[in-house]
Amino acid sequence: MDEVTSYIQQFANENLAPYAYNILTALAIFIVGKWIARRIANMSTTVMAKKIDQTVAHFVGNIINITVLAFVVIASLDRLGVETTSIVAIMGAAGLAVGLALKDSLGNFAAGVMIIIFRPFKAGDYVEAGGAAGTVKEIRIFASILVTPDNRIITVPNGAIMSSNIVNYSEMPTRRVDMVVGVGYGSDLAKVKQVIASILAADDRVLEEPKPVIAVSELADSSINLIVRPWVKGADYWAVMWGTTETIKNRFDEEGIEIPFPQMVVHSQKSPE
Repeated sequence: MDEVTSYIQQFANENLAPYAYNILTALAIFIVGKWIARRIANMSTTVMAKKIDQTVAHFVGNIINITVLAFVVIASLDRLGVETTSIVAIMGAAGLAVGLALKDSLGNFAAGVMIIIFRPFKAGDYVEAGGAAGTVKEIRIFASILVTPDNRIITVPNGAIMSSNIVNYSEMPTRRVDMVVGVGYGSDLAKVKQVIASILAADDRVLEEPKPVIAVSELADSSINLIVRPWVKGADYWAVMWGTTETIKNRFDEEGIEIPFPQMVVHSQKSPE
């Protein structure tokens, strides 16, 4: 009996004790490493959230947490005596495959980060970007959400936005309304300009500075075209354009100023008999 007990004790000392030590060490590496990974991720998220969008900060924080945790797992397995070279190679190959499969998504993510950092537009702005136009409802990691004037939702990939021109109609506080008014060739241009100027002066939404521009721009086939360019606040743009267009038509009718329509004059010549 003493010989059996001695054999078991010797076997445990030579085999089980080293394995138990390695298991406990690997477990300690994993627990401490997991705690460190979480701390690093939380600190990174807190710092980034002060400078960029919180959604992106949390997303990057999660990536940092997973990356550090992967190194912790490899270190724990190495302590247990597991050959980690093949595991690292497999993880690298898997990462490459996932990266190639998600290259478009990763491109959209990178573009989303660029949008949030450089702020070419923000929620509430009316923009043209990525082949679409509308009011920005939300800027997400992979796509931005636009709402059209007729209340349709457009999801535009961030990559398409950053790879094309971005026109922001809401960034500046004022906008210039560009209108073209055509009058007949028999019209008194001085009177036409005076009528248009009085219409603009009577509209409180039209800004005094910069001063509105009223000028002849073209001698067209059927009309003399004048450009009318008042400056307004961004929120008043469409109301001033539509209201001024209607007012000009009504005032021209009252003043007897002709607004011509396209016409063609045909001359015929009788051939001799």
